[in-house]
Amino acid sequence: MPQSILVTGGTKGIGRAIVERFAREGYDIYTCARNAAGLEAMKQELLAQFPSIQVFTMKADLSKMDEVKAFAAAVKELTTPDILVNNTGVFLPGSIHNEPEGNLEFMMQTNLFSAYHLTRAFAEDMITRKSGHIFSIGSIAGITAYANGGSYAISKWAMLGFTKCLRQELKEFNIRVTSILPGATYTASWEGVELPVDRFMKAEDVAEAVWAAYNLSAYSVVEEMIIRPQLGDI
Repeated sequence: MPQSILVTGGTKGIGRAIVERFAREGYDIYTCARNAAGLEAMKQELLAQFPSIQVFTMKADLSKMDEVKAFAAAVKELTTPDILVNNTGVFLPGSIHNEPEGNLEFMMQTNLFSAYHLTRAFAEDMITRKSGHIFSIGSIAGITAYANGGSYAISKWAMLGFTKCLRQELKEFNIRVTSILPGATYTASWEGVELPVDRFMKAEDVAEAVWAAYNLSAYSVVEEMIIRPQLGDI
């Protein structure tokens, strides 16, 4: 039976790189994003390159609870994935004391609550099956405070805490849980910044880290992986 991976926010950046890395290995793909056209274009590209895999896509805004649950229900009708990658995230710069009202709520809903509820949707089936691997794509901002990080940093610190708790809860059921904590990665979030591209990490390097962590033997787990640009944080 083909193995499968669910990646939220799979059309761009780190999510897209992870999707392509696992598709290349023959994994069926389940993903969502807010842009239906982008999802369809990606699906056709993947099927053209890897005709043996299945690709399920669904338009969903994971800042909205009803759409998180609708996406989870749609996937559950088909499968419980072998791998769940909670990748969806949004960054709005600002300082806690004066950032726009609603920044905290929006980023917590998108960056943390979506991961929490998707994980709950699939965890019981993984427990029954006694297998699975859950990845959280966090951020250096979840371990290092910095100016102008505001509510984004709060949400990523919370994401790391969520993942640490999950690791302790699920280890006895043979389910591995991993936090990936990337530094500045060249994605659409950094477009327009006046820095050379080679100052950033490649999204493909983060995808390779996920692939490597997943491919350890059943006797080991990468609990946390910090990945930074070679020249340090930006």
